[in-house]
Amino acid sequence: MGQAVAILIYRDFARFRFAKEKLQFNDAVVRYGEVTGPLQRDPWGSSRFVRVGGETADDDDVFSAMKQGPISPSYDKHEPVWPKPALDGDVGAQGMYYANSIDDELAHPPADWLVLTRDYATQSGDTAALEPDNANGRYDADKQELHLVVPAQSPQEVAEGAATMLGRSRIGLKRLFLHPCFTVGYGSKDHYPMPYYGILAALYGDGRPVRLANDRFDQFQTSLKRHQFSMSYTAAVERRTGLLQSFRASIVANGGGRANCSVELTMAGATSAQSIYYFPKSDIAATAIASRAIDCGPARGYGALETLTATELMIDEIAGELGLDPIEFRLRNVLKTGMKTTQGAIPHGTQRAEAVREKARAHALWTGRAARKQAYDSTHPGKYYGVGFGCIQRRFGTGAEAALAKVELAPDGRITLSHTGTEIGTGASSGQAVACARWLGRPTDVLDMAVTEWPDLPVETSGDPHAMSQAEQDRLAKNPRWSPAYATASSASNSAYYFSHVTREAARIVFLHGLWPAALAIWARSGQMRARAVKSENARWNDNGSLTIEGMEPLPLARLAQEAHARGLVVGAAVHAFNRWQWSEADFIVDGASVRVPVDGLSVRYGNGAASAKQALATTPNHYQVLDRRSVSFPPTRNNNAMVGYNTAVGTLAELAVDAASGKVALLTHHTILECGNMLVPELVSSQIQGGTASGIGLALHEELPLYEDGPGDGTWNFNRYHLPRGSDVAVWAQTADILPPLSDSEPPKGMAEVVMIAIIPAIVNGIAHAIGHRFRTLPVTPEQILKVLA
Repeated sequence: MGQAVAILIYRDFARFRFAKEKLQFNDAVVRYGEVTGPLQRDPWGSSRFVRVGGETADDDDVFSAMKQGPISPSYDKHEPVWPKPALDGDVGAQGMYYANSIDDELAHPPADWLVLTRDYATQSGDTAALEPDNANGRYDADKQELHLVVPAQSPQEVAEGAATMLGRSRIGLKRLFLHPCFTVGYGSKDHYPMPYYGILAALYGDGRPVRLANDRFDQFQTSLKRHQFSMSYTAAVERRTGLLQSFRASIVANGGGRANCSVELTMAGATSAQSIYYFPKSDIAATAIASRAIDCGPARGYGALETLTATELMIDEIAGELGLDPIEFRLRNVLKTGMKTTQGAIPHGTQRAEAVREKARAHALWTGRAARKQAYDSTHPGKYYGVGFGCIQRRFGTGAEAALAKVELAPDGRITLSHTGTEIGTGASSGQAVACARWLGRPTDVLDMAVTEWPDLPVETSGDPHAMSQAEQDRLAKNPRWSPAYATASSASNSAYYFSHVTREAARIVFLHGLWPAALAIWARSGQMRARAVKSENARWNDNGSLTIEGMEPLPLARLAQEAHARGLVVGAAVHAFNRWQWSEADFIVDGASVRVPVDGLSVRYGNGAASAKQALATTPNHYQVLDRRSVSFPPTRNNNAMVGYNTAVGTLAELAVDAASGKVALLTHHTILECGNMLVPELVSSQIQGGTASGIGLALHEELPLYEDGPGDGTWNFNRYHLPRGSDVAVWAQTADILPPLSDSEPPKGMAEVVMIAIIPAIVNGIAHAIGHRFRTLPVTPEQILKVLA
């Protein structure tokens, strides 16, 4: 459904507009042969994660994906066939042996266990990025040059894909000029086909520039959609203690007509399903099926939104069955620092879900919910009041993040930042500009995002960072220019943490090897350094943007930059870094000093006053010296089994009222509690909370697309049929939020653009259950469903 059949190119807009009006909504345009039914295909992929923990949460696992590996199936009649269980077999056989033992225990549980099995489903939806897909291009056949302007979350992928695509064709390509733009993505412009349609149109445009742009009907018909999920969960809890014992999940995601990212997304959903709870035993199987539905993509939430919502609904229901306060039950089972995930991995850093829940438990919306329900219901006949809670944690990053950044200081102190990250509406550009202030005293003056050419820092890459062996990585790492990945897309909430890392490391090199020695020289020249030893880590930038330490003269950035240039110190640095749930590290010689930094590629530029010998080292077009690393430590490939490394936690309280006459749900207010480390730009965090919450409200109550023939693939869908939440739907003037203070001044910012849209969904559905006493397990919860229950 929704895939292109042909591309028609017109030489003037009037003819195009006339033709479009004749063709759009015309079912006779495409002629079909005999109906044969949809092609049946094997799933795009399946995976299974089994864990049996030790006697306590601190003991080694008996079996886990992190320790032994995940399980992969074969396929028969388009269904996954898992290995035959055998304790003495290979990893798959051993895993299935323990999966069967979990099944047996759930089928014949101890007398004190409560075992609950429930089915959940989430909808197919549109990403609703308010900028439709588009592309501009022109091909010069004489020069064999292609110019392409495209809004993409992954411009590097588009550049590589275009070169590969045309390299295999009979059409010559000598040069590709790619011009990425700022855009709005939400996953809809990541690994998406529009740039390649734009390339085709340009190739057949007879040398003229071609503009390819969806209208809103086209966008619904062709753009990447949210995967529809069906989930069957079973959880066991010990009644006496209220402690969770076992978790089993079968997850099926509908990937549509192309594989796209369906396999990775479904795995992310599976490995996120435990959320912020500790399970001693777990068996989670996930399959991404192929179907005739519209292609699905990495929509915001990336598979975890669906599985986390189901988990929160089940946890709330279990608390009700046990007669426990829902937040108290969650606190008893919270995943604490040092505890393992369902993959057997220990997430990095301090886990703060417990602090989020404690704050929610003390909030007036929660403590007074019973009294307010009684008062509201009695004074509002025909309406039912409810308060619901949802709390989740979501990984940020993909487990193979890579980026490049270059920071330069002009003699007058102006800062220029270049970065591979692209702006997709998350505020990444503002965040990266501000990230420079940590080491340079103020944000950058000139910012260039989505840079795809890096002549000042050549980096080579090969292989699949998610699948390569340790031996392959060790062999390739002998090349001082090699890294497991080059530059990743703007996705997975990666800008605040991953993109900022390379920005700050480039700025730190400039500070330590340029500005700091310049400051020491100035202070020494003025006699302030007599018999005094000062350390760079004690230096601070004051509110006026001047560097100071121990009461010495504050030095403005412009004065420091002038000194650094005059002395030929480091005034520019380009870095490349890779993260597989930990950063690569390497040793370099920078201006004669040996340093170990959390990057794997580095080049530096010296000031204009550098001696001729130092100037001769600068061999790139922009006078950078590319440094050969002396040694490197890449994160082990075994980290791929972890699937999750860094988390952000959020909790949301939703206060609502259900109208018995119409079945409509009105949000009265909602309160978000978020932990995200040190914020780069607080205003952007606030806007992400507001926008993400609105997106979650839409999925909880309004947004839905039919999957097949009556869905958006027929070309007749627009926002007149697809209900996006409006201001009146989201309690726009009554919403509030708390941000937990960071644990320290040095705690990095955390990715949070995806996590903030998820917790509101179960909060609303749990609030409806509090209001009318019925638990819904399928999204969205519509007025028709509510009226049916109330009847």
